[in-house]
Formats: sequence, C-alpha cells, structure tokens
Amino acid sequence: MKIVFAADGSACTKKALAFLVNHQNLAGADDELFVCNVQPLLPPSVALMVRSEAANDSHRHPIRYRCDWVVGSSAAEIVGATRREQAHMIVMGTHGHGLLGRIVMGSVAQRVVADCDVPVLLVK
Repeated sequence: MKIVFAADGSACTKKALAFLVNHQNLAGADDELFVCNVQPLLPPSVALMVRSEAANDSHRHPIRYRCDWVVGSSAAEIVGATRREQAHMIVMGTHGHGLLGRIVMGSVAQRVVADCDVPVLLVK
C-alpha cells in the first residue's frame, strides 16, 4: 500500500507518525510512505532575500519512504500529492480545533477529507 503522510512538524504530526509506526498492519516493510510537507508561500519581498535548501536527515525505520516539500495551500497540495503518487490512503494529524475554530479558520484536515477520494486517517 502507498500512503501519503502529511507532515508539518507539529505535535499532532508526531502523534500521527507514532500511531502509524506502532500499527505495522497499516504500514509495514512492503508498503511505501510518501512524506509530504507543505510550506506556505513566502511574500515576494522575503523570497528575494532567502535561499531555500532541502535537508534530508532520515531516521531509520523498516518502512520505505520518500520525502518532498512543496509550497502552496496545505489541503490542495496534500490532495495533489496523493493523486500524483497514486496513493491508497492519507495519514495526518489534526490540531483538534473546535467548531468555532473550523468555521473561522477552516480546517486543513476537513478540506482534505472533502476533496480526496481515498481514505483519510486522522490522528488527534
């Protein structure tokens, strides 16, 4: 099975990764994990001053994985990565915003679930 793991470095991402690693039936040695990190767009004035370099420091684990980072809207990029990778599932953490938070700020997880046609495992 190919799984897209949406990672933003938050505590919720760490919980989702721990859940995935501890449930070998979801992602075992024969499965592939695609780690997708979405960065927000930089304002043009900042983009002119900053050079971006990709650093790949990996932690050894029996799950095959590849990493990539993209710039753009989190939900759209996660869904796009899932389609490009022809993944079978998405695993991601959720920040657990309440109803008011989802109404005011929107929810990346909620938009991913709505826009994607593969199963989405949300870990809170």
